[in-house]
Order: sequence, then C-alpha cells, then structure tokens
Amino acid sequence: MHTSHPRLAGELTFMVLLVLVSLFLLWTAYHISSFDSLAAPGTFPSFCAITMAITGLLNVVKSARKKLILENGETTVQQFVRRITPLQLVLFSALILLYMLGMELLGFLVASYLFLALSMYLLGSRRVVFNLLISALVLATIFIVFRAAFSVILPAGSLVGPYLPELLK
Repeated sequence: MHTSHPRLAGELTFMVLLVLVSLFLLWTAYHISSFDSLAAPGTFPSFCAITMAITGLLNVVKSARKKLILENGETTVQQFVRRITPLQLVLFSALILLYMLGMELLGFLVASYLFLALSMYLLGSRRVVFNLLISALVLATIFIVFRAAFSVILPAGSLVGPYLPELLK
C-alpha cells in the first residue's frame, strides 16, 4: 500500500534544480557527438540525461501536488535547515567538493585515500586505524584494476606527482 507524505521544505526547489541540471547534462552530452548515430559516444550520456529530465519533471509535478506542512511554527527556511541540511550532510558535501578540488593538486591516490578515510569517520566509523587500512585496501584494489586491467592513467597531481615512484604514476 502506498501512502502519500507531505512535501518537505525545499523539496520542490530541489526537484526543479534536478531538472535544470539534467537539461544542462543533456546539452553537454549533445555536444559530445551531436546524436550522429546510436553508437556515438554521446548517445548513452544523452539517454541518461533525457531519462533524468523526464523523471525529474514527473517528480516536480508530484511534489507540487503535495501539501507543505510546517512543523512547530517553523518557517520554511528553518524546517529546511533542520530536516534537509543536517550538519553531517553539509560536511560530507564539503568533503566531496574538497575531494574534487584536491584531485588536481594531490592526485588520485592521495586525494582518494584522504576522502575515503575522512568520509568513513564522518559517516560514523570511529575506528581510525581500521578506516585507514580499509581505505588503503580499497584504493589499492581500484588502482590495480584501473592500471592493470584497463590501462587507465590516473591523475598524479601537481604537488604530489613529481615525488611519486614511476609505478604509481
């Protein structure tokens, strides 16, 4: 049985932003190969972006039909901050942003290791040594698969790259 839930503060705005992002992704995917053929490099990204846009539009309509119920006399902004943007989510989003920015400077290996270890801690695992070991194991596995199996050269980073052994470049 499906029950309808009231609309959360910020839900409709998020759905509209999702549609706008999906349209931007469709535009960028189109510029990859301009739909030259079904086997063109931009076909799959375009299909994904179209799917995302359609489902996003359906969710916009669904969210718009729901009634917004504010709790405890809160404003929309107060409820949004309390329910939708808890501190852990904000910190994790900042960590993702730092990871993306740090990849160019620190390279894939160092940035990914820091991201994995810090994200495990941020998401609740307080076993620091275990987090460090698991991060190293996961990263080593990813590195071996991409380097050995797929021959992908991962970014070395402008700060760390010159000091890495040739095997890790």
